[in-house]
Amino acid sequence: MKYRILGKTGFKVSEVGLGTWQVGGRWGDPFDYKNAEMILNKAITLGINFIDTADVYGEKAGQSERSIGQVLNLRNETVYVATKSGRLLNPHVAEGYNEENIRKFVDSSRKRLHVDRIDLLQLHCPPPEVYYDLEVFKLLDTLKEEDKIHHYGVSVEKVEEALEAIKYPNVATVQIIFNMFRLKPVEKVFKESKKRNVGIIVRVPLASGLLTGKFTKHTVFEKNDHRFFNREGQAFDKGETFSGVDYNIGLKAVKKLKELFPEPEKLGLYALRWILMFDEVSCVIPGASNVSHVEMNVKASDLAPLTERQMIGVEQIYNEYLRSSVHLLW
Repeated sequence: MKYRILGKTGFKVSEVGLGTWQVGGRWGDPFDYKNAEMILNKAITLGINFIDTADVYGEKAGQSERSIGQVLNLRNETVYVATKSGRLLNPHVAEGYNEENIRKFVDSSRKRLHVDRIDLLQLHCPPPEVYYDLEVFKLLDTLKEEDKIHHYGVSVEKVEEALEAIKYPNVATVQIIFNMFRLKPVEKVFKESKKRNVGIIVRVPLASGLLTGKFTKHTVFEKNDHRFFNREGQAFDKGETFSGVDYNIGLKAVKKLKELFPEPEKLGLYALRWILMFDEVSCVIPGASNVSHVEMNVKASDLAPLTERQMIGVEQIYNEYLRSSVHLLW
């Protein structure tokens, strides 16, 4: 495993981390604490020292955080945990990002994670107005001063939100969707973040599994899996599901992507390595619903760099199949 510095946090983190949206089972499955524990332990054993979670992850809110807290209580390694707050608001509106709610969310996460201080707290894709609310970021500064959080950042939907957030001097990280289907962050976000020493955490790196190359037009998703019910953004931003790409168009792009690589059955690994080709990226956080996924994902850190031909090929496929439908939206 190779390690990179996570922006102004100074944390030396594994370039392949672990995202825990679906830890414990596939999307739509009941939460399985035993499976989650196995995944987390395997990740740490293999050198992963950066785990991303959120207070809403799990069949019920807090289950992912609770699993992480229980596992880390029994380990001696230094593992950095980033959690997210805000999506428990119902309705999820800008007015909800007030001192009372944020303090409540932070204290609840600290309790579930069994920590006095959260390593990295991230606003969880808040409404756009929040990025212009100075009081929210002043509160996060206060929580730092109170030693309840070590650093804070934002998880965003759009590049414009990232560019606005990093204007605040203590925003340490931006978590953003970036993959072979979503190239826009390269244009401005990466450059501005590097200039301001803001760490880039890449989420949805495999486009909800579509970039593993294992799906077909006949693949069936469970009704309570967001890949079934959120393709048009019925529940939350559609960019979270298959990176906002039309499923059938995505399959066509995947077919072309496989032609670029010597072992097309390992497209998922190449997709992760493609992300790591960008020096601005601090960490990529693929998810895992079983131990074998973790074992596969970590191999991306040791994969040889992609060739110039392959890098150009990915961009050409993006321009031909995807740019017109996703580039202006996020």
